[in-house]
Amino acid sequence: MKGENPRGPLHRVLVANQHSRVTYAELFFDLVFVYAVTQISHLLLARFTPSGAVQTTLLFLAVWWVWVYTTWVTNWLDPELTPVRILLFLLMLGGLVLSMSIPTAFEERGLWFASAYAAMQVGRSAFLLAATPRSRVSVHRNAVRILSWLLLSAVFWTLGGLAEGEARLWLWGLALAIEYVSPVARFWAPGYGASSIEDWYVEGGHMAERCAGFIIIALGEAIVVNAATFADLVWTSHTMAAFVSAFVTSIATWWIYFHRGAEAGSELISRSAQSGRLARSAYTYLHMPIVAGIVLSAVADEVVLKHPDGHTDLKTALCAIGGPVLFLLGTILFKRDIRGWLQPSHGAGIFALLALGYVAADLSPLVLSLLTTAILIIVAVWEAVSLRAKAQ
Repeated sequence: MKGENPRGPLHRVLVANQHSRVTYAELFFDLVFVYAVTQISHLLLARFTPSGAVQTTLLFLAVWWVWVYTTWVTNWLDPELTPVRILLFLLMLGGLVLSMSIPTAFEERGLWFASAYAAMQVGRSAFLLAATPRSRVSVHRNAVRILSWLLLSAVFWTLGGLAEGEARLWLWGLALAIEYVSPVARFWAPGYGASSIEDWYVEGGHMAERCAGFIIIALGEAIVVNAATFADLVWTSHTMAAFVSAFVTSIATWWIYFHRGAEAGSELISRSAQSGRLARSAYTYLHMPIVAGIVLSAVADEVVLKHPDGHTDLKTALCAIGGPVLFLLGTILFKRDIRGWLQPSHGAGIFALLALGYVAADLSPLVLSLLTTAILIIVAVWEAVSLRAKAQ
């Protein structure tokens, strides 16, 4: 019947060829993750060592995963309904505890981080299961599968929070591996089997808009941190040049992702019969390196702002080059998933950045920043021109 909810009283009513808008409750929820991204970038700055990089990467993957899982659930459930809104508000509280615990997650607040993370993952999934009528057999079974995997990973999150030192890292790594493998394994569970692509149907426009929103979160965090850093410095010609370079980098990054790419992805997934597959590959997995690249670039911008002169050290080179490389790598794979072909401009940009790495030590941080910015501008202009030529 037209207008009837096909899944349950708290589920969205999905109408063919009609885009479900992102709600204000979801945008409110996202504010917590602006703080989380800031905590991640500051942690990497404070602990730029091999072990610190591994720890920061693990925490970043956890932050992304808890956010993207919430995006999936709010694609199925309706955040305009009071029970779902309350769920989001409780998840915000958990997200605040999670974010506040990030700087000392591998010290005294490990159990706080693990408890907040596990509570968010398990609690949200339990809510989804409770909100799904048994009469909707496939959807209900899918909720059981998800909850089963997250309950398993929660055991290792908790054990890691109780452990110390390297044991915590290994236990949390195992917990994260379980969660990242589960969608690929289609949440296979004893007695339930594996889910099908049809079980993962999503409203594609909503999923695309939510992930694009997280890109804005990461870019916004970079701009705010750079502005705050610059405001506290002596405004010399070099610091001003570094600030402008960082700002232009944010614009070029925005342009590369949003000019045609984000829109094309939204259009494709909205009309795809396999929206769940695209949501899993293009948005759940391939957006990780995109966001990570933006965060790493923001770290580089802050370092360059504070120390624009002299020779570029290893930390600055890795961030200044690795950030854009990660971003372009994620973007080229994302666009391949939605267009079916690799974007030559992005590939050329990656090779140019890697080549720049060979001479980075002989350049000042400011010159290195200006060159990476120039490469991103060239990539953005090249792509815009090539797409316009294809459209003619």
